[in-house]
Amino acid sequence: MTKEECALCACEILEQVYPQIACALEYEKPYELLIAVRLSVQCTDARVNQVTPKLFTVYPTLESFAAADLTDLEEIVHPCGFYHAKAKSIREMAQQLLERHGGVVPDTMEELLQLSGVGRKTANLILGDVYGKPAIVADTHFIRITGRLGLTKSKDPARVEQDLRPLIPPERSSDFCHRIVWFGRDTCRARSPQCQDCPMGEICCQRSETRGQRTE
Repeated sequence: MTKEECALCACEILEQVYPQIACALEYEKPYELLIAVRLSVQCTDARVNQVTPKLFTVYPTLESFAAADLTDLEEIVHPCGFYHAKAKSIREMAQQLLERHGGVVPDTMEELLQLSGVGRKTANLILGDVYGKPAIVADTHFIRITGRLGLTKSKDPARVEQDLRPLIPPERSSDFCHRIVWFGRDTCRARSPQCQDCPMGEICCQRSETRGQRTE
């Protein structure tokens, strides 16, 4: 089985296992997703979802985030860790969106990467979820599972994204990344993966006697 065939099989299997899928982070406005992703660095999505309801109530607009007192903002986001850096970049990002983009979250990788605290993972998530564009979100689940499937040998997010873009159909890429996250939590865990019950067992290099022999 080639990498292309393996990737397509993985798409089809995960679509059957998770027919309805959505981002694990809860939000209503595009800029709220940007903020939630910033808070999720070194923090669980579940914890972020506990913090953001109060955060978005206290600061209901971009203008309120841009004008926020940093100490007050830090206090609310404190449970997410690294609260000094996160609060600072959230306020800066709100100011940048207002000053440079009229309060609208940009729809290009180049513009998104110029925002405070935004890297390729965040930018891809915005492009896929908000704008419906092809996106490869190379988070820890994605890197781990695509590696186990033999689709990439790299641990570097940028290289993993580069390796997977030619393999995943563009129109399925964003949802595929979300499905990988749920699959990584339910079955293909970092520790003690549930290999005996894995729906992708037949295409997984980790369970194959020919591990590492997938064709280029």
